Amino acid sequence: MALSRLAQEFADEIRLHDWSDAPYRWDRAGHRRSMDSKAPDETLTARETDFLKKNVVSVVSQVLLHRDSNLDIWEFAEACGLDSRTASGRSRDGSYRAALRFDLDENALPPGKYLSDVRRPGKEGESPQ
Repeated sequence: MALSRLAQEFADEIRLHDWSDAPYRWDRAGHRRSMDSKAPDETLTARETDFLKKNVVSVVSQVLLHRDSNLDIWEFAEACGLDSRTASGRSRDGSYRAALRFDLDENALPPGKYLSDVRRPGKEGESPQ
């Protein structure tokens, strides 16, 4: 299944950006250390860079999945330049789904909300006290 245009464009930007020095300076979109004469000496390790990128992908995935319940989060992660397989090489690493927030009906929660923000007090049919 192809990503939506919006999801593909986010993925393109996330993949293009060099995240290895992200904690050390604020860069423009599409930053590449190899093209930057003022790149700092310090960089993240490859593992730290991967974790940073996974966090960015999780945040963007939350919004995209809320807007489009058909988003394939693993396809999106791959389009962003991440490997969506498990450490043992199996497809669909469950940590990508575990990084997102869902309601009790398995719908992606709205951006900026936790389950406690969207649940109604009391049981169904009862009025809140």
